[in-house]
Amino acid sequence: MEKEMIRDSIAEADRRSIAAFVERVWSEDGLADRTLEAYRRDLESLAAWLASHGRELATARREDISAYHGSQAVAVRSLARRQSAFRRYYAFRVRNEPGFADPTLLIERPKLPRSLPKALAEREIDGLLQAPDSTTMLGLRDRAMLELMYASGLRVSELVELPLAALNSRQGVLRVTGKGGKDRLVPVGEEALAHIGKYLADARPALAKGRQPAALFLSQRGEGMTRQMFWTLVKRYALRIGIHPKRISPHVLRHSFATHLLNHGADLRALQMLLGHSSLSTTQIYTLVAKEGLKRLHAQHHPRG
Repeated sequence: MEKEMIRDSIAEADRRSIAAFVERVWSEDGLADRTLEAYRRDLESLAAWLASHGRELATARREDISAYHGSQAVAVRSLARRQSAFRRYYAFRVRNEPGFADPTLLIERPKLPRSLPKALAEREIDGLLQAPDSTTMLGLRDRAMLELMYASGLRVSELVELPLAALNSRQGVLRVTGKGGKDRLVPVGEEALAHIGKYLADARPALAKGRQPAALFLSQRGEGMTRQMFWTLVKRYALRIGIHPKRISPHVLRHSFATHLLNHGADLRALQMLLGHSSLSTTQIYTLVAKEGLKRLHAQHHPRG
């Protein structure tokens, strides 16, 4: 209901412009549906606020957008996301409308606090991987999913959206479609392959219920898993082995994969390719995690730590 009220208050020109922008971003950058919906929602909120002040997106000034930001009680990360949406939208208009002035150019960007990814210790990962009951169908599936995510550093969305055809067991690789629709080949270790093989032989046929679903990992209803389902099972297994809920996130296995590889001497460029990061600077944050781990180790064990 609230969305409809916001859209009804927006000028028709703004509705068309937002729709054209989202369509262009989708076709050019292949952004995830969640990101596109966030962009649309942020722009519609701005357009509705501008309409209440007698302006439209095309006539907004820097002062208007700054005033809009000031009127919204949101967290710093939400503010940063909104600013990103507005910058991309007005850059789109500048490219397509000669002489159009971008009102976001001189708006200061919020400073985001640097939060380090949370990684589990290797012994904790061992406990988490062994937590599922591998004598049951769902236990076989859960063990295979946990093993694969830790072995390959997949994003949660990549894991649950994997099609069966993405796995090449003979070569030990996965073809993964990541952010922006970009494909990459990811190696899978022998341990993870063995557990996936057990799941494929002893659990997936029964879960598929005689159908031919495309997804590699299936729910009890024979459909593909969701992010929420995977997060629930990770949390359940973590609690089972005594890991506090605050130390668990949907990406904990991916973060642990990256941190442990660096701790064992992996090359940063190779790690960037494995994780599917478009920028090396995104990968470099894991070097900070590794350094923090070394500091704690030094403080704990050095006689003058």
